[in-house]
Amino acid sequence: MAEDITVLIVDDSALMRNLIGRMIEATPGLAVAEKAMNGVFALQKIPRVNPDVIVLDLEMPEMNGIEFLKERKRLGIAIPVVILSSIAARGAEITMEALALGASDFIQKPSGSVSEDIHTVKDTLVGMLLGYGGQYRRSQGKRVVPTVDFTAKTLTPLPGGAAQPESVGAILGVHTGAEAAKPIVPVRSHAKTEIIAIGISTGGPDALRVVFSNLDKDLKAPIVVVQHMPQGFTSEFAKSLDRLCPLEVKEAEEGDDIVPGRILIAQGNKHLEVERRGVKVTAHLSDAPLVSGHRPSADVLFASVALVYTNHALGVIMTGMGRDGAAQLGTIYKEGGMTLGQDEGSSVVYGMPRVAFELGHVQEQVPLGKMARRICDIAKAQR
Repeated sequence: MAEDITVLIVDDSALMRNLIGRMIEATPGLAVAEKAMNGVFALQKIPRVNPDVIVLDLEMPEMNGIEFLKERKRLGIAIPVVILSSIAARGAEITMEALALGASDFIQKPSGSVSEDIHTVKDTLVGMLLGYGGQYRRSQGKRVVPTVDFTAKTLTPLPGGAAQPESVGAILGVHTGAEAAKPIVPVRSHAKTEIIAIGISTGGPDALRVVFSNLDKDLKAPIVVVQHMPQGFTSEFAKSLDRLCPLEVKEAEEGDDIVPGRILIAQGNKHLEVERRGVKVTAHLSDAPLVSGHRPSADVLFASVALVYTNHALGVIMTGMGRDGAAQLGTIYKEGGMTLGQDEGSSVVYGMPRVAFELGHVQEQVPLGKMARRICDIAKAQR
């Protein structure tokens, strides 16, 4: 269809190009624009096929993924790029370099450069392609017809592929009419903000760069973040954010103090909670089961923040597939904390913030470009 999001597949393996192509063609709303075996051929094909999104391997002959991204940047090509690569030993460092060069997001191939089990990451891949490709099409003034439910735990085609579900009741498969409309009544008034908790997923690497680079250097409230990301990548991700943020950013470790001027990023495959130990509050990491389909889970983080900080917390839910964080953001609100949600227009995937908003757990919807300012204003307000 003319309204499909078109994808350029760039991978040196013919098998991978074929398998990725089949997943794309099997997804309503996606179509293969063209395939290329390396960056040189990709650059030649872009002007002719004008794709909406590019899925890119990093290890390729003649022109690898990093070289392609450098040339894409030099040429001013704005088409979003999703990295799909198997790089192992130096994987995290190279992947963060790719993000710094303008790639939007990344997925690990499950089992090496030629992964015949690539179908295991299908939901994540096609979700990213629909999200980033759809955002790019809209920026070009082109129509995008929603084809999947971004708020479900696993991507499911929408009936007829023409409209989003009417309500969160349809999403969760339960009757929430009266309950969803019932406003939360906080048990206490909001007091001075002593912690900021952020839950974010698909679209997060770019969004956090925007927010963190614009935070005030004198922001006192510590920040704790769950960004859905594979194990082994969050340390390098935190380092990349630390280079552009006026505050200290680091990967959370067991027992880290929650202190002013510090941002802690949850480790991949570890839940992050805050715990009060005497006069101090520290980070606690756990291997507890997945919550809302994730570890780390924003729901786990938000629940611990609400417990420890009650009405001294600010909870923020941002772009992402699924509904992680939506429920427990309401606990922060109920305890008297403040809650913000990223708005639909600036979200790559309006899943997590949408569910939270429809449940009545978001007090204010904020566009990405204004999120840092709003966070700082709330955190600095004297109450």
